[in-house]
Amino acid sequence: MTSAQSVLRQFGPMVYGPTALYSLAEGALMPLIPVMATRLGADVATAALITSGLVVGQLCGNLPAGWAVARFGERSTMIGAALIAVGGVLGLMLAPNLGAFALAVLLLGLCAAAFGIARHAFMTTRAPHAFRARALSLLGGSDRFGIFVGPFVAAALIGVFAHERSVSWFAAACLVLLLLLLVLGPDPEQRTPRLNDRGETARRRPGREPVPQQHPGVFATMWRHRAVLARVGGAAAALSAVRSARQTLLPVWGVSLQLDAQGIAVVVGISGAIDFALFYASGQIMDRFGRLWAAIPALVLMSAGFLALSLTHDLPDALVWFAGLGAVLGFGNGISSGILMTIGADLAPPASPAAFLGSWRTLTGIGGAVAPLLISGITALVSLPLACAAMGAIGVGGAFAFLRWLPRYLPGSGSTPPS
Repeated sequence: MTSAQSVLRQFGPMVYGPTALYSLAEGALMPLIPVMATRLGADVATAALITSGLVVGQLCGNLPAGWAVARFGERSTMIGAALIAVGGVLGLMLAPNLGAFALAVLLLGLCAAAFGIARHAFMTTRAPHAFRARALSLLGGSDRFGIFVGPFVAAALIGVFAHERSVSWFAAACLVLLLLLLVLGPDPEQRTPRLNDRGETARRRPGREPVPQQHPGVFATMWRHRAVLARVGGAAAALSAVRSARQTLLPVWGVSLQLDAQGIAVVVGISGAIDFALFYASGQIMDRFGRLWAAIPALVLMSAGFLALSLTHDLPDALVWFAGLGAVLGFGNGISSGILMTIGADLAPPASPAAFLGSWRTLTGIGGAVAPLLISGITALVSLPLACAAMGAIGVGGAFAFLRWLPRYLPGSGSTPPS
């Protein structure tokens, strides 16, 4: 019998390693993007808008990334994305104005979409159903590794070199190492067989070639699965919005409290450390008890964290509340590691999941992209605390939507899922 450990070892560094390296580069840069934007003349609202370029880029990149993975394969798509990402990091360093800087941030988001959809499609067709949540949570944990370690690396580099440009050089080095790993390492698509509709290893009969499958287009798939995408996908978009809000609000909140870049990096890093520590526990919860047991607690914790944080901005001990509630947000995000990928994989047609996953990730990407835009707009029109409270309200709505619709389209989501 296949064990979870053997399945996870099978995917190895060629699956999780590239994700970890890219997230390390992104995690080091993320808390410094609003600081660097401010130095180019941006105010707090504009800095939040530019920071949102990461998630907006992921949203815009999902459909072309899905096409590229289907057309050129996973590894070729990721190699191209790594080359473009190096250019994006150089753009951050050399940008003469806010427009060029925002374009560089957008490029990094586009490349993140290519990495994300390539690995998601790969794991959907190759991870056994009994271990799917743990395998995908480990993929999410690989991404969280960078969010955890990156800010601390950024803080250390700034402490040594006294300039944010050192962090950009570190990110570029991570991407070059990633590129070498993809070019020189073995191709996991050729070494790992696909699964059949029952989640078992597909076997070829001697002397017979597999029949080519027709892959439906992304827009046709959206229409065919419009009910589940609108309902469960809407709840997933709310969870994605809350997650994205955490990534945007914490550094911007630090800027509004007049913390320096090093202090912001430390607070964001502590939140990421808690997030990272819980990624495998999330997979255990989903595989053993069901998807809802991770989704609902995560949304409740993050919503409560945002609502509480919105009340602390002008308190004398606002910095203490900032650090403490950042930890709460990290805990909530940690227990939802991999859940959007897992639910998307559960709902995807087994024979041809790529088009559905492109639709699913586009929808959840909309949630992630809208949240920073809402934060920027509400901050500009009213205040940053009200923007924080709005994110908490969105999380509450997402929790109710999951409770209503997920058991209908994914039977067993509130208990041990069917294998």
